[in-house]
Amino acid sequence: MTKWIVALTAAFVLTASAADVAGTWKASVETPNGTFESTFTFKIDGGKLTGSVASQMGEAQISEGKIDGDKLSFAVSREMNGETFKITYDGVVSGNEMKLTVHFPGRDEGFEMTAKKSS
Repeated sequence: MTKWIVALTAAFVLTASAADVAGTWKASVETPNGTFESTFTFKIDGGKLTGSVASQMGEAQISEGKIDGDKLSFAVSREMNGETFKITYDGVVSGNEMKLTVHFPGRDEGFEMTAKKSS
């Protein structure tokens, strides 16, 4: 009986400590070229984060996705002018808001983006 209580308690703690990331999140960023909107669709399987990102650049699948408590990271491969490049994201989830730092290859600094959960 004690083993069951320990197992159930451990399962509850792991579930309670993981952020509720699964679902659809929307973000927009003001740029010199206008507003850039992104829709993130996340799926969680254990500590693995999968899904897709849709924006003016089209839709792309998430790779290298990880989630640990309220922290997450993932990458998206994009193509422009015949060149494939990888955009990486690091973020923190707090309730229905996600703060993301987006990193483009060849740039020293990332930029901040806030996403809100829509479903």
